[in-house]
Amino acid sequence: MFDDDKRDILADKLSTRVIECGFSSFMDYYYLLKYDPAAKDEWPKVMDALAVPETYFWREVDQIRALVDHVVPEHFKNSPATTFKIWSAACCTGEEPLSILIMLNESGWLERAPIQVYASDASPALVARAKTGSYRERSLRALPTELREKYFTKHGDLWQVSPDLLARVKFATANLLDPEVENLATAHAIFCRNVFIYFSPQAIRKVLNVFHARMSPPGYLFVGVSESLLRFTDSFRLLELGDAFVYTKC
Repeated sequence: MFDDDKRDILADKLSTRVIECGFSSFMDYYYLLKYDPAAKDEWPKVMDALAVPETYFWREVDQIRALVDHVVPEHFKNSPATTFKIWSAACCTGEEPLSILIMLNESGWLERAPIQVYASDASPALVARAKTGSYRERSLRALPTELREKYFTKHGDLWQVSPDLLARVKFATANLLDPEVENLATAHAIFCRNVFIYFSPQAIRKVLNVFHARMSPPGYLFVGVSESLLRFTDSFRLLELGDAFVYTKC
């Protein structure tokens, strides 16, 4: 998963787990994960340790606007009775899928068309937090004030998202490198933003192959604005929609 130049990051993130398991070396920990029957219970803790819980509402919002203003209307123009499926493939604590739903609702789509939003993360701890729908002020720093007041209620130091909005997200724990994501990858639009920067080229190509094989055509893939897929695959082409770029299946 991690490229060679990120080994120091990997070691730093896993050092606590190595110590907590009573090991004095990373090699001992590797053998536990590789061969020990206890590995089944340890892998979720690995995913929690490797998680990067840095996101916020309205992040890279031009891409969400491209989805709502261009992709969704085109889908229902061509397939008005088909549920449009969106997958937030590394949802962290839920800000991304909820941002998508807020903009869809503001544009009136949730009332007039069948749309389902799925969200997953490899970290069970982050998914558990996402399911609570509770956020600190920092997570809402880019969200317009009127939307904060409309969709959130403040309780002490936390902001609680509308239960109706939260109920529209189907959360799951899923590792992008495992076969379990194949069903999720049948979505019409996949948001996999600021994830590949942590992956090795081999891992990126593996994930992209799954996306390409499983995405419902024409298939729209959103990655981080600083990420490019051009050196990893020729199975997706870059398309400009409004003020954002998106990849579509070739």
